[in-house]
Amino acid sequence: MKRFIIILIITLPSAAQQSITLDECYGLVAQNYPLAKQSQLFEAQNKLDTEVISNAKLPQFNLDAQATYQSDVIEIPIPDSSIEGLNKDQYRATLSVNQLIYNGGATDATLNVKSVQVRTKQKQVEVNLYQLKQKINQLYFSILLSQETNVLLETKQVQLEAKLSEVQSGIKHGVILPSSDKVLEAELLKLNQRFREVKSNKTYLIETLSSIIGQSLDLSAIFQTPLIETPFKTELNRPELELFQLKREEIESNEALISKQNSPKLLGFATGGYGNPGLNMLDNSFQPFYTVGVKLNWNVFDWNSNKKQGQSLAIYKDIIDTEAETFKLNTNIELNQQQQEIDKIEDFISSDLDIINLRKDVLKSADSQLKNGVITSSAYITELTNLYEDENTLVKHKIQLQLAKANYNIIKGQ
Repeated sequence: MKRFIIILIITLPSAAQQSITLDECYGLVAQNYPLAKQSQLFEAQNKLDTEVISNAKLPQFNLDAQATYQSDVIEIPIPDSSIEGLNKDQYRATLSVNQLIYNGGATDATLNVKSVQVRTKQKQVEVNLYQLKQKINQLYFSILLSQETNVLLETKQVQLEAKLSEVQSGIKHGVILPSSDKVLEAELLKLNQRFREVKSNKTYLIETLSSIIGQSLDLSAIFQTPLIETPFKTELNRPELELFQLKREEIESNEALISKQNSPKLLGFATGGYGNPGLNMLDNSFQPFYTVGVKLNWNVFDWNSNKKQGQSLAIYKDIIDTEAETFKLNTNIELNQQQQEIDKIEDFISSDLDIINLRKDVLKSADSQLKNGVITSSAYITELTNLYEDENTLVKHKIQLQLAKANYNIIKGQ
């Protein structure tokens, strides 16, 4: 009987490698950064404040009770009168209800001030979170540079290992001088140090970025290289400009509130109570009583306090306008500086390509000379390192160009 042994090989799918983009980092910091929680807290606070202010439109109840003893009371100056004198101990308990009828719209104006204030606070939170984007840019593109540097190091390592094998073979056959392989081996050891340095720096950058965006990132995560376009002719769209506008609206809402503070206030009231004596002072017994009516309160002269408050707010509005103009001026200066940086790096990249092509020709010649024993391994290493450094410079300039464009867009508000 033939026995068949069937070996089943089950290939389990490896866990998908983590990947992240620059836009995802922007979104995560807006959601997870501790400061982002303030927006909801301001909303909850405003809801409570609004309810408190709105309660002014509801009836207001007051309960009072008192017991007193007087050293003297009113007496009727009639001899042999049958009217009983008042007791020196008196008691009274009352429940009063006041209903606001009219206050010139002061309550609604106060509610409007609160509404604008909470929107201003929330916009300030948005501004603070937006300003983190440049920090994210710096971290993200530094990580990209570490990735690309590692790729270049791996390429150089492959070249050195292949060349070491060739040199060892040449030494064996007497074509290349002895100890030439030692130079290559030393260079490979230096390369390993560089690998560790790049890994350590990348680890720090990823951990820092992870803390800011509030999401754990693996050291093996792939950071996607963005292709960034810079719309140079568009207008500024920074959240700070909206913040300045909201501050102006807040001033205008306060001006409206001040204009209503001296409006007449009309209230209706009712008071019911039980006491001894009641409203009839001649009845020396516990009696129920009540009063109803309306009352008007109007501050007809405030020594120009409201006028001066309005003038102060007008000055503050001018201050806000100067801050907005200063912000626009400084932002345009930053944009111009960033544009110059972009143009400069683009020129560098063009010359980098020419330099690399020349370096490759030189290395090709050095490779042939090393095989024929014309030059030493040290001379070859020099040319290989020159090519690596120039390729690394090109990679650095390409990433710096994307960083400069990303910062340009952040500065402009795109």
